[in-house]
Amino acid sequence: MNITEILFWLLTAVALGGALLVVTSKNPVYSVLALIATFFALSGHYILLNAQFLAVVNLIVYAGAIMVLFLFVIMLMNLNTETEPQKNKWLKLAGTIAGGCFLLVLVAALREADSKSTMALVGEGDTGLIQNLGKALFNEYVIPFEISSVLFLSAMVGAVVLGKK
Repeated sequence: MNITEILFWLLTAVALGGALLVVTSKNPVYSVLALIATFFALSGHYILLNAQFLAVVNLIVYAGAIMVLFLFVIMLMNLNTETEPQKNKWLKLAGTIAGGCFLLVLVAALREADSKSTMALVGEGDTGLIQNLGKALFNEYVIPFEISSVLFLSAMVGAVVLGKK
C-alpha cells in the first residue's frame, strides 16, 4: 500500500464520518462543523486527483463562504426543541422506508458499474492544473469570459445603486 492509497482511505473515512455526523447530530452547529470537515476531506480527494483548482475553490466557496452563512443563519434562528413540532411516528416510518428504497436502488445501480475499466489517473497527467484552465479561458473562451466579467461588473454596480436607496 502506497501513501496515495492510505490518504485516499483516510480522507474517505473522514468524509463518510462527517457526512454521518451531519445527518445524525442533534445540534445544528455540530452538523455544520461536520459538513465543513466533509468539505475538507472532499478537497483532499480533489488534490489526490490532481485537480488543485477545484480543491481550492471548494475550500474557499463551500467550506469558507457558504458554511459561514449557514452558521449565521443557525445562530439567528433561535432553535429550541420546545417550540419544534413533534414528528408523527408514521412520518418517521415513511422516511425510513423511503431511505431503504433509495439505498436498495443505489446498491443495485452500483452493482452493475464496472469499476475496473474506469480507474482515475492519480498523480499523473495535467488534467486539473490551473495553468491549463487559464490557457483555455484566455485562448478559446476569451470573449465569453470578458462578457461575463462585464456582466458581473454591471451587476455589482446595480447592487450598489439599489443598496444606496
